[in-house]
Amino acid sequence: MTVPFLSIEGVSKVYSTRQGEIFAVDDVSLDLPEHGFISILGPSGCGKSTLLLMSAGLVSRTAGAITISDTVVDRPYTDLGIVFQDSNLLDWRRVIDNLLIQAEIRGLERDTIRERGMELLDMVGLEGYEHRYPHELSGGMRQRVSICRALVHDPPLLLMDEPFGALDALTRDQLNLDLQDIWLDSRKTILFVTHSITEAVFLSDTVIVMTPQPGRVGQVFEIDLPRPREFAIRETPEFGSYTKRIRGLFEQWGVLRNRAGAANRVSNDEVN
Repeated sequence: MTVPFLSIEGVSKVYSTRQGEIFAVDDVSLDLPEHGFISILGPSGCGKSTLLLMSAGLVSRTAGAITISDTVVDRPYTDLGIVFQDSNLLDWRRVIDNLLIQAEIRGLERDTIRERGMELLDMVGLEGYEHRYPHELSGGMRQRVSICRALVHDPPLLLMDEPFGALDALTRDQLNLDLQDIWLDSRKTILFVTHSITEAVFLSDTVIVMTPQPGRVGQVFEIDLPRPREFAIRETPEFGSYTKRIRGLFEQWGVLRNRAGAANRVSNDEVN
């Protein structure tokens, strides 16, 4: 029997408010394989980000257990990289110095991190930008730097919380391709939170669909599509079958609807 790399067992998160208890995540159990690309997809408020932050040990659990590579996560887990929607770069430090933060806080060899950082910058099309400051970069460029910073110390696990949600459609598409290339090259285990049905299916081996609040696992889809994937695959019947089935769940749950109560086929394919 294969031991899961990331195991989430009966995890719940409850917040106490003046109006009573709010279940952000309710009794979620998942076993995620090593080297997989797994997306968590769901509407706003369903606990996607909370589940990811609990997996990193950055938010405490109310119930349940999380283990990563046989280590119980009961405090911030450091052998990972994490990318948020905001790049969170330090404005007063050049691109390469933002990457070298990992050497400083982890006590790693600077030359090794610098060499790895230059390789990653080249991989995402930022060769020659290592001495620029963040304010000299576009939003997409800053997010590429953020991904490089999360990977430069070579962690086995990468957590990504809606990393492309604030970007324009063309930049988002390019970063989908960049991220796929990085994953194919490194085979990190990636846990990726998104609102986009198309993005989840395009990038992932596995798509976990969360129900509206309280967040539970509604259904898990194993995406059996060839890699590497190009955007033309989004026009195939096989790809369309996955997106249709996932969209159907959100229609069933009342997440996608119009004034007449019929399904709302949103043009950007996102659930909010």
